[in-house]
Amino acid sequence: MATRLIILDRDGVINHDSHAFIKSPSEWLPIDGSLDAIGLLCRNGFTVAVASNQSGIGRRLFDKGALDGIHRKMRRAATKAGGRIDRISVCPHVPEDACDCRKPAPGLLLRLGRHYGVTLAGVPVVGDDERDLRAAEAVAARPILVLTGKGRLTRAGREKRGLPTESYPNLMAVAAALVGERSRGVR
Repeated sequence: MATRLIILDRDGVINHDSHAFIKSPSEWLPIDGSLDAIGLLCRNGFTVAVASNQSGIGRRLFDKGALDGIHRKMRRAATKAGGRIDRISVCPHVPEDACDCRKPAPGLLLRLGRHYGVTLAGVPVVGDDERDLRAAEAVAARPILVLTGKGRLTRAGREKRGLPTESYPNLMAVAAALVGERSRGVR
């Protein structure tokens, strides 16, 4: 079975988000079913990558060592659930840096596309925030909104502006839909 790339945002999609930032492994708490969703995707031929804005580094709320610890915990938890997070691409900048990698800019996604040697057209990009969807749209990927994290608020804002949005209650619902599509030969 050929591998297919899927790119996930981290906070609000895989784990619970916090206005105070996730600054340590102990603060990283998975959303119910998200790790099982990663397992389901992996068992069905998907390569799971993560693209995450982490301005807490630029704000000096935590350092790269703490971020690495958070990601080790997340990867171990995904492995326990039968999945694998293959690559994590992070933007450490604050908004004022005006970098090209902080979502909604497409830099993180482009970096992952180069790493995997693929075009991002149609690649599912799952997020809970307008920034995630705009980054996906910028590279012709398939923006998918989950209603966890900031998702409900994001959907309401997009509906108010008349923007169609493919959305699901959570990452498990996304995984089930994508696996179903794949088994039917859709997309």
